[in-house]
Amino acid sequence: MEIAVLGGGNGSTAAAVDLTVQGHNVRFWRRNARAQADLKARGSTINLKDFEGVRPVRIGLVTEDIGEVLRGAELIVCPTPATAQADIAAAMAPHLTDGQVVFLPPGSFGSWLMADIVYKAGNPADVSWAEAGTLPYLTRLHGPDTIAITTRATRLPTGVYPLRNAAHAHAVLARAYPSVEPAGDALSGALMNAGPIIHPPLIVMNAGPIEHFDHWDIHNEGTQPAIRRVTTRLDAERMAVREALGYGAPHFPLADHYETSDWMYGNLAHDKLVDSGDWREHLVLTEHRYMREDVAVGLALLVSVADWAGVPAPTATGLLALGSAICDDDFRQTGRTLENLRLAGLDRAGLQVLLRDGA
Repeated sequence: MEIAVLGGGNGSTAAAVDLTVQGHNVRFWRRNARAQADLKARGSTINLKDFEGVRPVRIGLVTEDIGEVLRGAELIVCPTPATAQADIAAAMAPHLTDGQVVFLPPGSFGSWLMADIVYKAGNPADVSWAEAGTLPYLTRLHGPDTIAITTRATRLPTGVYPLRNAAHAHAVLARAYPSVEPAGDALSGALMNAGPIIHPPLIVMNAGPIEHFDHWDIHNEGTQPAIRRVTTRLDAERMAVREALGYGAPHFPLADHYETSDWMYGNLAHDKLVDSGDWREHLVLTEHRYMREDVAVGLALLVSVADWAGVPAPTATGLLALGSAICDDDFRQTGRTLENLRLAGLDRAGLQVLLRDGA
């Protein structure tokens, strides 16, 4: 299959390499011309480090020309931070065509945001936007030329916008990611996102150690029983919001990530993550993705949806307030919310029609 991969971070690099290994024709885009030139100088080759060892993988096309990457691609994989979605959507807008599927793993309701940007840019193409509950990989870059994949997702609950395109989107996705499974519409997919549940307690409640130590493993020393109890409360609020909106089980409770083999990354995922040592890193508290994406985007969205649906969410609201204070901001006002997405004025029936049929 012809697949475009957008972005140059951990998830995007892992996707470009892994999908190439699967035998797909991969076109790899990022806007950093120097980084792309350096990759081309290495023969468009990235080393893959996983359970099989280390081996070089040559990407079919490496370019900073987004039109060249998108032209003819059946699937467009965009595992970039949610904070980059608006700019990428604007860059994609002139080039998208009917039938293409854009995959955001995860999305934080980026499916709606990006589709709206493309449509308002004057492109009426019938594109399907899908967003999953997590990245398809636990992964980290080891320098510019090596990507380490600790494990791959075994289940990827995924919502589609507009929902009328779900059968087509899932048929395309299954050819690249067999672990994808239907999770209803795009808002259901957004409320499967594990990042705004795992990471806000870790980044907020570990603020002192993060600012004190040069390196800190937020998933090892940072995951203590007190923090797990907060995470459990936060996840219960997420599931209550899903139930109130009519999204049934499975909700993929986060407890399964720590305690069973039923979660998105399968057996012993948390143990594998900690054992890898890849998450013992230098963290800039106010700039880290866990704060700027999972709190300011994902958690802000959850709180706004809970408010809109009339579901109490005191843990989510409190963590959002603490994250805002740490960053000297007000994420309830400036983050990704239904109000800022211009959707809060819809009633439930109106939102369901929009999610099903598109704008």
